[in-house]
Amino acid sequence: MREKWIVETKKGDFNGLSAKLKVSPLAVRCLMNRGVESEQGMREFLYGTLDDLHDPFLMKGMDEAVREIVKAKEQGRKVAIASDFDCDGIFSAYILWKGFQRIGLDSEIFTPDRVKEGYGLNRRIVDEALAGGRDFLVTCDNGIAANEEVDYAKKLGMTVIVTDHHEVQEQMPNADAILDPKRDDETYPFRGLCGAGVAFKLICALYDAQQVPAEAKDELLEYAGIATVADVMELQGENRILVKYGLKALSHTKNIGLRALLKVQGLDDKEITAGHIGFILGPCFNAAGRIATVTESFSLLMEEDEEKALEKAERLKEINESRKQMTEDGAEEAYLKLAEKENENKLPKVLIVLLPDTHESLVGIIAGRVKERYNRPTIVFTETEDGLVKGSGRSIEAYDMFHELLACKDLMERFGGHKMAAGMTLHRKDLPELEKRLNENCVLIEEDFRPVVRIDAPMPIGYITETLLSEIEKMEPFGVGNPKPIFAEQHFRILSGRKFGQEGTVLKLQVQNDAGNRIGAVCFRRTEEFEQFVIAEWGEAELKRMYEGRENLLDIAFTYYPSVNEYNGRRELQIQIAGWCRIPR
Repeated sequence: MREKWIVETKKGDFNGLSAKLKVSPLAVRCLMNRGVESEQGMREFLYGTLDDLHDPFLMKGMDEAVREIVKAKEQGRKVAIASDFDCDGIFSAYILWKGFQRIGLDSEIFTPDRVKEGYGLNRRIVDEALAGGRDFLVTCDNGIAANEEVDYAKKLGMTVIVTDHHEVQEQMPNADAILDPKRDDETYPFRGLCGAGVAFKLICALYDAQQVPAEAKDELLEYAGIATVADVMELQGENRILVKYGLKALSHTKNIGLRALLKVQGLDDKEITAGHIGFILGPCFNAAGRIATVTESFSLLMEEDEEKALEKAERLKEINESRKQMTEDGAEEAYLKLAEKENENKLPKVLIVLLPDTHESLVGIIAGRVKERYNRPTIVFTETEDGLVKGSGRSIEAYDMFHELLACKDLMERFGGHKMAAGMTLHRKDLPELEKRLNENCVLIEEDFRPVVRIDAPMPIGYITETLLSEIEKMEPFGVGNPKPIFAEQHFRILSGRKFGQEGTVLKLQVQNDAGNRIGAVCFRRTEEFEQFVIAEWGEAELKRMYEGRENLLDIAFTYYPSVNEYNGRRELQIQIAGWCRIPR
């Protein structure tokens, strides 16, 4: 799919801010492109510390929540933590459990069965908690839409505190306290926290009220950081600080279970990045909740024996490997179902795919894969019992999936989510009507379906220096809301090319720009796509000449990330190719 390249052209006092912040004007431009426009905002972005985190008591409902928890401790009551089964739910619950344990409050974690019960608080959890003598309920990463379940718990005499970060629906639950930065009446300065971020703020407030030493909060940073990255939250504001310091803590974690997982994944001697969480660690915890049982994740986090921890970490790794294969199979089935419509140019604006035999916990991941391929809002469903289907959707920037589905809520048995993702359950017979309504009401145009690449600045490769790379490092961690800076230059000559890796998936080129500057370029996992582009534009003979290192006609524009190639103690500047096109001279 042809990308749409857009060069960011925001205006500002680049030179003035550069002098004040002691970074280059280019770095200032990159910050402005991420919506950070004030000097104070840039200073916090580049140099922010834990002291820049907001007072947790600024959050609506925090005073009531802390007061109720402290009272429960004084009364000797026992707490039930009602969690979710994904990575955010796991670490939200673990933060609460650790925090309650620290102040001497007895708590136990309860999670729904993903297949039998689905997402969120349910009556079985309430009943089990009460049967175990736990009459104080705290939700985490869920609860804001559990109006009936909260009413049920209240009717049985429970105190209920909801901590969540999902969108508030028409009416909030009748809980004793509600912490959710998405509340309409919210007073907290930052609304982008994940569930674990909200749990972290609650425990910070509780520690302050109970005069727990400040360093105890630091012990929870790695858990909030993992969840923030794994739940794909924007790395701006407080999220950025939580992840930045969470990564530092994770690299030297005292948690025996996490150390074991780092070891079995070959990361025990590496500096952990947001990418390691997003692509390696987070999926291991998520996989347990998807295709096994979430208790395996909690068991690893709570394990204190190193040998047992290694066994449990290996088990999580195996579960994730199985999940990967099941996901690949499901995605291929979805592509086949859509191929016929695509070939007939009848691809709907909103893609609805039913995969009857796919494990329901994987439909969200598969929806993400399909969305990435077609760049269209996608909802993937699987069949369950009693004529129901469960679905999970992933959206594109131009489409507010939560808002559009809210208009179809009359078709849903259960529904929740936000702009970019949603989950739902409905009767199989209503699926055609949902597809019909979503597409009839969709106002997206063809231009919206082109993937947009936002270029921070056109930059000749001659400007790439070690100093520039060190400035880019100051902008880490990268992720949603803070993408790695991307640059572009036209008219590269390709001097030579080689393929590396077991299946030739790594492409290495030597390139030269019009000014005569040469640099190494690397492209990962897109070798075949690049070759097809060259053949389509210049023919197979020119591709052959490139691989032979002979003079050729190739003249290509690249989007790229500056980077360093370190090998055998040598450091060489290089570019990592992000995209390409042909621009006529």
